Amino acid sequence: MTYEAIIGLEIHLRLNTETKMFCRCANTEEAEPNSVICPICTGQPGVLPVLNAEGVRLATKLSLALNLHVRNWMKFDRKNYFYPDLPRGYQISQFDYPLGHDGYIDILTDDVNVKRIAIERLHIEEDSGKLKHDAQGRTLVDFNRSGQPLAELVTKPDMRTPQEAKAFAMELQQIARYIGASQADMEKGHMRCDVNISLRPVGDTALYPKTEIKNINSFRSIERAIAYEIERQTQLWNEHQAPEKTTTRGWDDAKGVTVLQRTKEDAADYRYFPEPDVPPLTLSDEYIANVRRSIPELPTPKRMRFVSEFGLSFSDAKVLCADTAVAEFFEDTISELRSWLSQLDSTEGSREEMLATYSSTLSRLTCNWISSELFKLCNKTNTAFVDIKITAENFAELLALVYEKKVNSSAAQQILQIMFETGGDPSDIMREHNLEQSSDSDELERYISGVLNENAQSVADYKAGKQAALMFLVGKVMKASKGKANPQVVTEILKKKLD
Repeated sequence: MTYEAIIGLEIHLRLNTETKMFCRCANTEEAEPNSVICPICTGQPGVLPVLNAEGVRLATKLSLALNLHVRNWMKFDRKNYFYPDLPRGYQISQFDYPLGHDGYIDILTDDVNVKRIAIERLHIEEDSGKLKHDAQGRTLVDFNRSGQPLAELVTKPDMRTPQEAKAFAMELQQIARYIGASQADMEKGHMRCDVNISLRPVGDTALYPKTEIKNINSFRSIERAIAYEIERQTQLWNEHQAPEKTTTRGWDDAKGVTVLQRTKEDAADYRYFPEPDVPPLTLSDEYIANVRRSIPELPTPKRMRFVSEFGLSFSDAKVLCADTAVAEFFEDTISELRSWLSQLDSTEGSREEMLATYSSTLSRLTCNWISSELFKLCNKTNTAFVDIKITAENFAELLALVYEKKVNSSAAQQILQIMFETGGDPSDIMREHNLEQSSDSDELERYISGVLNENAQSVADYKAGKQAALMFLVGKVMKASKGKANPQVVTEILKKKLD
């Protein structure tokens, strides 16, 4: 029998506020254990929580960016359960009146076909503390995380493959980062993902008891955990032992398996009731409209615009738009290059005709230099793109030097390296380090004559029909000129001499 997987996700995003959700403690993870706490976030008797307005704004912004309907009125609830990292014995959350409901994200599972994944709800809640296990076998509690602001998102069970679940999580991360709602870094715990998965025979419409997988801390682990669980549950179905209860399993990334933890609680087990210390919240239509106006261009429309406006492939647009800093740098560079084009004596026609002729070439040149050379320097030095010293204006100037063949690719890479280290002007660096490409025939003739005299065998090989010998000689000339020679001009002169 053939089965299909029914997959839904529950994702927590830590919101980018300065303070925690219901107190004034700093919202940070970079502190000594139990140093960023107060009576409110550690649940001391007699204290009153106060709602963080910025947390509400960011959660509202995220809801709107995810096409959710934002409620004008909502309330907070107590979610009761007992665990060492929950000092009050309950978590302030939202139950039957969440902030946002009934939204969606469109994902591209194969860079071509669009699939819409429905989002059931998004609600605000506070985080719990964090258990830490030491080498002596003790379990310690760090309450620094307790009370940090979270937006929890629950999808409909619309995904069918590990790849779709990964694509959804990655798109959500990009959206959260684009709008500044969350850093959404899975490794740092800013984004935590639980997977709900069950199987059913193909053609069946029923929903069977699901398994929730926890402790997933990377996109790769999302794929691996789902793939393993599909295989495990398929074997159970084939042995007529399909899951009969909803269970929770943990993902062991080292072993690549899921491990049973407990039978899953349902909502009744949490004994939800309205939070008496936090009054209901009313959001006006004007407030929601103002938040909506603050949402920038989101990843999907930006990618499609990069394809149509700049003539890029979808894969190139996807790379550039993965980081808002990269996308902005690309557009600023293109803007500088267009201004440079309009000032060239060699370009003719209207601005529209000029752009139609040159824009696609310059866009691809810019994309290639960003995605290869600039990314390589960032990775080598562990530098975030937003922190690079190179301005878009100087980067465009370097590309103009390449485009006009004033420097060759090798020299341009040397210039870029110095720009990356100093933030300097490319033309100044070119002159200072004598890297300008030479197309002067007399100068190149001297290099070529010397190379031909020293490589008689290669000359003979070329005359015998071995074309590779020509490239060997071009390389020798480039080396003799310390990379300054124009390889195209060198090739032309060599051919004339040898023929």
